[in-house]
Amino acid sequence: MVTAAPQDQWRLLDVQAHDTRLAQLAHRRRTLPELAELAALAERGRAHGDRLIAARTVVEDVTRELAKAEADVEQVRARAARNRVRLDSGQGTPKDLQALQHEVESLAARQSTLEDVELEVMERLEQASADLDGLRAEAEQLESETARITERRDAALAALDDEAAAEQRGRDNAAAGLPADLLALYERIRAANAGVGAARLSQRRCEGCRLELNTTDIGRLRDAAEDAVIRCEECGRILVRTAESGL
Repeated sequence: MVTAAPQDQWRLLDVQAHDTRLAQLAHRRRTLPELAELAALAERGRAHGDRLIAARTVVEDVTRELAKAEADVEQVRARAARNRVRLDSGQGTPKDLQALQHEVESLAARQSTLEDVELEVMERLEQASADLDGLRAEAEQLESETARITERRDAALAALDDEAAAEQRGRDNAAAGLPADLLALYERIRAANAGVGAARLSQRRCEGCRLELNTTDIGRLRDAAEDAVIRCEECGRILVRTAESGL
C-alpha cells in the first residue's frame, strides 16, 4: 500500500490543479474558433478553386473560338477584296466577270454571317471574362480573410502556449520532491479517470465524483493512518484529507 506524508498528499492537490488547467488549455487549443473558421475557409477555397479553373477554361475556350471566328472573317474579307480588284480591272470574259460578281455577293453574305458569329463570340468572351474577374476578386477576399484569421489564430495559440508553459513550470515545482510511488499511482489513476487522479475530501464528499461517502467509508477513513493514501470507493481517485473533510 502506498503511503505518503499528509503534506505530500496536500501538494498532490496542487499538482492536480495544474494538470486540470493544462488539460483545459489543451482543450482550448484544439477547439479555437479560428481553427473551425480556417477549416471552413479552406473548404470554400477548394470549391472556389474548382470554379476558378472552370471559368479560366471557359475563357480560354471562347478566346480560341473568337480567334477562329476572326480568322474566318478575315479570310472572307481578303478573298472578297481580291475579287473586287479583279472586277474593277475589268479583265476577263463577261461570263468570268459575271461569276466573279456572283461570288463577291456570296462572300458579302458569308461575311455578314461570320461577323454575326464573331460578335456573338465576343459577347460570350466578355461575359466569361467578367465572370473570371469576379471569381478572382472573390479569391483575393478569401485569401485576405484567411490571412486575417490565421493571424488571430497564431496570436491565440501563442498566448495559450505561454500560459501552458507557465502552468507546466508550476506543475513541475508542485511535483518536485514528491514520492515516486505516490506520483506513479496518481498518474495511473489520472489516466483512467478523465485526467483527475486526486481529489479533496470536503465535508464527507469526494470532489472527484461529487458523491458523499457512506457511514462505513467515513469510519474507514477515521481509522486510517495519517500517511495512508486512501482512495474513493466510488471513483477510485486518491482522496486527500484536509481540515474541512468532516471526519
